[in-house]
Amino acid sequence: MNTDERSVWGSEDVSSGKDAGDENFPVGSLLISRRLRPHVHAYYDFARVIDDIVDTDRLDAQAKIARLNAMEDVVMGRRQAPQRRDAQTAVRVGRTLRQTGVSPATATDLIVAFRQDAVKNRYDSWEELEEYCRYSANPVGRFLLELHGENPRTFGPSDALCTALQVLNHLQDCADDLRNLDRCYLPRPWLEREGVQVDDLRRTHTVPGLRLVFDALLDRVDMLNRQAATLPGLIRDRRMRMEAAVIVGLSKRLAARLRAEDPIAGRVKLSRGDVLLALARATRTLL
Repeated sequence: MNTDERSVWGSEDVSSGKDAGDENFPVGSLLISRRLRPHVHAYYDFARVIDDIVDTDRLDAQAKIARLNAMEDVVMGRRQAPQRRDAQTAVRVGRTLRQTGVSPATATDLIVAFRQDAVKNRYDSWEELEEYCRYSANPVGRFLLELHGENPRTFGPSDALCTALQVLNHLQDCADDLRNLDRCYLPRPWLEREGVQVDDLRRTHTVPGLRLVFDALLDRVDMLNRQAATLPGLIRDRRMRMEAAVIVGLSKRLAARLRAEDPIAGRVKLSRGDVLLALARATRTLL
């Protein structure tokens, strides 16, 4: 690797070591056919690496963007990747996209969101947050649907589900995001309306005004989940239909938990019972 390449890729892999087991929702689960599972894992590994690039404290904003741009170039076949685990995830996802015919935008749109994360740490409206989710979350659903050859009419409810999941994740991680990354996705005007500020996320518990902001975001999530509820009925592949139904159920359950529990006091998580209930209800989609 020449000097110019080393300046782009840096000297170290900044991956966090997290894997699919650290996620709230199934990634390449047994509900996905064995034939397609390697493609799902290739996509997840790539998404995990580029997320880690933007979240690390070992790179400045310029270096993060340079490395993200290099990852995009590899995906699109414009650059060779070094023989390093993080960079090779871009090689594998590029190969997956070429083999399956899935749109490259399902990978490169994620990079759009993470480039934004490198330079933007506050949001001034729901619309800004929704636009971020368009790139950070919605491509994941579209990747899975395209991989299964589903009709584009599934994209609308899938986008609603993925946006809901992203906002739920922001609520789960709101205190950690501020403490570790100085990043807050809660719309500032919503905080001001309730007489609270970003620094209230540093407390040990949720103050009443902040609770009102959380609930207002959960109202939006509930609307999105109602749109997402139509998704399983639009999916032709039976295994993917059940996967979608499980995730819709888990999204609803996590939203309910976040209404009842305090994400500042501790991370609100799904339980094993939540997962089993979502699985049981999802089997109805197979009837």
